[in-house]
Amino acid sequence: MWELLPPRVRLTGSPCLSDESRRQLIEDYEQFSNGLPRQIEDYVLNAYGLDLRSEYAGLRIKNPFGKASGQLSLTPHQVEQDATAGLGFVVLKTVIAQDSNGCQSMWEWAIPETRMQVEPIRGRLGEEGWTVSWKGRGWFDTLDAYEILFERALQVGVACGMLVVPSAKYHLPGVDECGWKDEEYQVTTLRLLQTWRKSCHDQPMPLEKDFSPTLAGSERASQQGKIKEWLRAVPGLIFKSAPGKVHVGLKIFNTLFDDDFQLQMLDTVHEPAAEETRANFLVYGNRLFDPTREFEGKPGVAYGGPDLSDRNLSVLERFLSTRTRDERYALLPLSASGNVNSGRIAAEYLLRGASTFQMHTIFQLPASAFSMKTGNRSEKAIHHLLFHPLEGLVAWILHLRNKFEWQQAMNIKEMARWCQIHWDDVTRELGMVTEKV
Repeated sequence: MWELLPPRVRLTGSPCLSDESRRQLIEDYEQFSNGLPRQIEDYVLNAYGLDLRSEYAGLRIKNPFGKASGQLSLTPHQVEQDATAGLGFVVLKTVIAQDSNGCQSMWEWAIPETRMQVEPIRGRLGEEGWTVSWKGRGWFDTLDAYEILFERALQVGVACGMLVVPSAKYHLPGVDECGWKDEEYQVTTLRLLQTWRKSCHDQPMPLEKDFSPTLAGSERASQQGKIKEWLRAVPGLIFKSAPGKVHVGLKIFNTLFDDDFQLQMLDTVHEPAAEETRANFLVYGNRLFDPTREFEGKPGVAYGGPDLSDRNLSVLERFLSTRTRDERYALLPLSASGNVNSGRIAAEYLLRGASTFQMHTIFQLPASAFSMKTGNRSEKAIHHLLFHPLEGLVAWILHLRNKFEWQQAMNIKEMARWCQIHWDDVTRELGMVTEKV
């Protein structure tokens, strides 16, 4: 079991707000429990002077909140609910790549079981949270069916100003394999791109490359050198399939190894490389894995909760601390994934350079976990994430803007970038002494 080094930079206690802002937040939180404003971003800008705009994969999005790839983004109806709620982006369920004959080297990830179980979990530091267990992995239907989902989801997204992003799991050579199945990369990428262009024309297509085999406890996850080989090679294979037309993000999971290897993975994806072989952005760091836990008789369970965000935050701050200020200018844009169950946690990821936040578990919590009385779960999640007077993102961004004297015109992307570059100032103002658990 890896040791948990608690994050040094935490947002504790209550946000420091003016009396006017505090009263406004309390009123909004109560008022919007009966329904969110139609244009959330406009309201937040007018009421609080906060610009929620950000970027994902180099594309502008109206706010930083998104749904992570998974069981909750595999039907058009689910995407419609997210668009109605006002999410900034949605990442579709992960499709399993195939070659021109329909063969899938990663076929073992295309299984139909999709049952999920939401349950409370206590972190090692005593914090209460939630985790979700499930048996399903990637998209279990055909690539043809995925293209239909992608096209319909794009139509919904374009109409509502919500970015829709495909996710793919391509061939990753095992321990005894030397070559790469380039045809899987070419066929799958070009078919997704063809669908994208029907709605988004000449804009580059954002694409998440799923690296869940590093998590799953399989033979593929057992060799550190092999994992780093994947991280170096995959972006170039995708770019080669469609030069200049795709923005590739690497979705990195927590491995079975210790934090030092997590840092090695982050170092690897940031190695100096030619433009045609370096990823465009990074998604970090989804799920933990416990080989001793069972779910429905199957040993080995991926899980989340407070330990996940604690580990992610700790690793990211250690990574930033190894970089000089000049080196931080060259870091990849970061999308955070892992126990984002409050605006406070989102703000802690933002302090480490995350300009977007991907969530999954929060959209499955029981109604009792929210104070909003109407709407779907995505709407209830946004209400909680943005407007909670003590835990919401609006409160904590106002707090941080005052502490660091940010200009009012800064948007979420610019705030995250400032934190990434000025990490030394962040640790000086907010750092605490912590011990391993």
